[in-house]
Amino acid sequence: MGTYLITGATGGIGAAVADLLYEAGQSLILVGRSAERLAETAARLGHPTPLAVEPTAHPSVEHRVRVLELDLSDPRRIEAALADAGLPPLDGVVHSAGVVELGRVAEAPPGAWVEQLLVNAAAPAELTRLLLPQLRAARGHVVFVNSGSGLRARGGWGAYAASKHALRALADALRDEEPDIRVTSVYPGRTASEMQRKVRDQEGGEYDPADYMSAPTVATVIVNALTTPRDATVTDISVRG
Repeated sequence: MGTYLITGATGGIGAAVADLLYEAGQSLILVGRSAERLAETAARLGHPTPLAVEPTAHPSVEHRVRVLELDLSDPRRIEAALADAGLPPLDGVVHSAGVVELGRVAEAPPGAWVEQLLVNAAAPAELTRLLLPQLRAARGHVVFVNSGSGLRARGGWGAYAASKHALRALADALRDEEPDIRVTSVYPGRTASEMQRKVRDQEGGEYDPADYMSAPTVATVIVNALTTPRDATVTDISVRG
């Protein structure tokens, strides 16, 4: 069994990935910016009191879930937040956290561009950089949960698409630079989640989860990539509902 770190682990695709990996017997480090929601997620996985990430060895069989409160909106603070974490070798990192703010180029303020580029691209880059020793030690696997917007930009989605195109570039560069680490980009279409609810609100439409892929469906694709035998790497996956 291995250890996997998941960002955006308190909801949507990240939470669904956590569910599947936990059910498979893996150890988890759940990353989110809300201590309350991290506690709820850990409790849902069978841990009434979530464990903070501490400078200790691998978690025991009884305590396979640890949590790390981390705000990805300022990548410059990630290193300090990880300084005392004492993370073990990592078999995988799943970058699932993200933000979205729609707006036409003529109307989107600079802050919308900056926030999305920071959270969706710069933060995964910095977190990956800091976790490379743990990933190298386990010959681990990095999964970037991208978006269809990382393949094609549409009107109103310019800033978000730019951040996801940057995330794709990060994945491709990392794959070339770190041959012992497997790297996968996943490009889901619209998925039922709170983020999708926000998108529909920004678009002025109704949100019905039944209209979209479920988060567990996308999570299954991600976990299948993570469990692919080591003689192959699944590099890019587009998932459409």
